[in-house]
Amino acid sequence: MFSSRATAACMMMVTMTMMIMMMMTAEAAAVPKAAGQSKHSARTHRKSSDGAAVEIVPLQLDPNAMVPSRPARPLQNASVSPWTYNVSHDAALFPPVLSEARCLLRGCLDSEGREDLSLESRPIMHQVLLLRRVTSVGAGPGARPSYHYRLESRLLAVGCTCVRPVVRQQD
Repeated sequence: MFSSRATAACMMMVTMTMMIMMMMTAEAAAVPKAAGQSKHSARTHRKSSDGAAVEIVPLQLDPNAMVPSRPARPLQNASVSPWTYNVSHDAALFPPVLSEARCLLRGCLDSEGREDLSLESRPIMHQVLLLRRVTSVGAGPGARPSYHYRLESRLLAVGCTCVRPVVRQQD
């Protein structure tokens, strides 16, 4: 569905965005704190399995900095291939709430609103990038757990569309 070049470009953009956010977080951590607060940076240095040095910087996401979306006309009931949304919650993911479309019909609606089985309702898939919160290893016994975020990719159905069925001729 997605070309490897498009996927690589998307991953590069997300990686660059995360690096910029981490640098901004690191710069904010380097600014001296108010009197009485710790000046300790939250950076940690580790070695990866191949021996390369890895610097882990906490990612701080401010929900107030998100651009508010403008209300859009709901299409799921106006479509000839209607759908509903299944909502899932996972506190370890960012964003923690995901909505996935589920097609309501096998066929598609005709001009009179009846189901036409000569056409098929199919989900429209979209690749999304998510951050999963993972417990970091290495904390000693009795220490507060520390976390880092791992980038994940997931295919989600975002709506449904009407298509002609695939007919395969048998030999």
